[in-house]
Formats: sequence, structure tokens, C-alpha cells
Amino acid sequence: MLNAVEFQAKIQNGLIQIPDEYKQEFGEGDDIKVIILVKKKSFSKKDIIDELTENPIQVNGVLSPEEIYSR
Repeated sequence: MLNAVEFQAKIQNGLIQIPDEYKQEFGEGDDIKVIILVKKKSFSKKDIIDELTENPIQVNGVLSPEEIYSR
């Protein structure tokens, strides 16, 4: 049977410190399952789709498939 415990921690020297309030729940040699969720810093770098969505290219007339793929 698994009991879930959730807390936030920072990795220091490759180790995750278990908060004191949970240490009594875990004993030396206990089998545990660890799931790590990392909040990544977001970057505002735009890709080509974002650029085109914000700044669509104006085209006069309709291009045929041959005109599109010959460029």
C-alpha cells in the first residue's frame, strides 16, 4: 500500500531534502516511489508560427500549388 506525501523542495548537491515534518514517516531502507515535477522557466522566444499568426503575410490573389512549391 502506498501513502502519498507532497512537498516542495530545491535540489542541492544532487539531493532532495525531506522536510522534518515528514521524516518520521520514512525509515532507513524503506521502499519509496519518487515522482518529480519541475516547473520550467518559460521563454518568450517565438517560433515561425507565432510570428506568422501575429504578422500574416499579405498575398495578392491566390497561388496555385505549382506557384507555392516552385519557390
